[in-house]
Amino acid sequence: MDSQISTRNKKARLAGLLYLLLVICGLAYLVYVPSQIVDWDNATRTLENLERKEMLFKLGIVAAICSFIIFILLPLALYRLLKEVDKNAALLMALLAILSVPISFVNILNKFTILSLLETPEPQKGNDLAYQVMFYLEQYSNGTELLQIFWGLWLLPFGYLVYRSVFLPKLLGILLMLGCFGYLITFFGGFLYPGFSKTVFSTIVALPASIGEIGTCLWLLIMGTNTVKFAKK
Repeated sequence: MDSQISTRNKKARLAGLLYLLLVICGLAYLVYVPSQIVDWDNATRTLENLERKEMLFKLGIVAAICSFIIFILLPLALYRLLKEVDKNAALLMALLAILSVPISFVNILNKFTILSLLETPEPQKGNDLAYQVMFYLEQYSNGTELLQIFWGLWLLPFGYLVYRSVFLPKLLGILLMLGCFGYLITFFGGFLYPGFSKTVFSTIVALPASIGEIGTCLWLLIMGTNTVKFAKK
């Protein structure tokens, strides 16, 4: 029994470590780098920022690629931890998460195109370079918004598994399942109503996923799992 608990805790902490790395990479390429470079209301300023901070832009791409790779390893680590709670749900969780990775790699090509535009010889650069850059940034942003569907869907079976297990807090499971619907509401709300992201409601619906994912990450990494046998189907 002790060896089983020890093995399960090792699986939990590995998943927690991968989750933490995913959160750090995600904050870097989804939040920090864009905040330093992109001004959606000023194409010229965005181009100037890109030219001055090209290395930061490249580091953002590296962080994104690292997060895509981690998002293959993390669902597999969680599958190993949670498959004995419900193998079918664990398989669905892993599948929904990993399905987003090819889309993410295709989407990041927009940023490589922006780098190619920046490296165009000066005589060949047109006056509309700033607008070309903004076009590909918008294409990338559209791809990222589409990915929210998968970022949400995988949380439903994940949250269900956490809730069904008795070695992880049920509250985290509930928050993860709510987070699924939060991501979906954010995507469809933003698609149907352009000003949705500026509403208070958009902030509220995003909270369960943020709290649930960061909470699960820290719980797995710090607490591991408790000593109670997991729930059977």
